[in-house]
Amino acid sequence: MYAPERQQEILRLAGEAGRVDVLSLAERFQVTAETVRRDLTALDRAGLLRRVHGGALPVARTGFEPDLTARETTAATEKDRIAAAALAHLPAAGSVILDAGSTVARLAAGMSRLEGLGLTVVTHALPAAAGLADHPGVDLHLVGGRVRHRTRAAVDAWALRAYAEVRADVLFLATNGFTAEAGLTTPDLAEAAVKRAAIAAARRVVLLADSAKAGQERFARFGSFADVDLLITDTGLDPAHRAAIEAAGTEVVLA
Repeated sequence: MYAPERQQEILRLAGEAGRVDVLSLAERFQVTAETVRRDLTALDRAGLLRRVHGGALPVARTGFEPDLTARETTAATEKDRIAAAALAHLPAAGSVILDAGSTVARLAAGMSRLEGLGLTVVTHALPAAAGLADHPGVDLHLVGGRVRHRTRAAVDAWALRAYAEVRADVLFLATNGFTAEAGLTTPDLAEAAVKRAAIAAARRVVLLADSAKAGQERFARFGSFADVDLLITDTGLDPAHRAAIEAAGTEVVLA
């Protein structure tokens, strides 16, 4: 197990138990106590855990990852407007990748109501796939892998191999947090890896993210605004965030 994988597991354990201790972690991962202390120090410096004597405590704000149901009801009006605006950026023909995320799932729902589509759609997100599975104008390709229950997204090696074989016209991307400086972040390393692979598999990247995610940083970084051609967000985006993102070369549309 590599250090980032071990640290992600430490975060998960801390979130579930409310505390982790050095000796138990060393035994669990079959590493030295000093290795665990270095992991905890790195996570503490990143603001993801708080070191205490003999172990660490979770930092609730950063370590919390809401499930799909909670995400669907958060900023629902803004997400609906973003998804509606994103429909205008579908190619007339060709191929698109749909990332896992509640706003992208709304885009898929909007696509399911459109007639005259002639698109190849690739996705690792089960909700998006389910919404488009019966559409006669969609040639759907479902990317496989281990499905994370929290996000209903396929991750790990199978998904990464599939995206390595794809070159799509447009990727509609989701994120848990974004800043012009830190870029795009998500709580889970496995999801970050798939997002990174999807970015590499697309000629154009359209990020769908509500303004509440601006200024937020999560554990796993998967890209920067140099990777993003267009950000579609809502009118609540702070003008300073917008200016910094546009300065990085990304077009911003407010829905």
